[in-house]
Amino acid sequence: MKSSTRWFVQSVAGLLLTGTGLCLTVDAGFARFAGEEWFWYGTFALIVFQAGLCLVIDGVRFRK
Repeated sequence: MKSSTRWFVQSVAGLLLTGTGLCLTVDAGFARFAGEEWFWYGTFALIVFQAGLCLVIDGVRFRK
């Protein structure tokens, strides 16, 4: 795969995961204040968010 194509795919996937992780984190926060189970859901949300950030940051090195 060409580096410009890999940069594009990895950056888009990272942005999608980052947005999804933020939405899931907010949803886990609402679940916490509603008195529902939230810990594992929130932990998974933060993992998704961090994975998205890692993909975006790592994709920069393929941009050249």
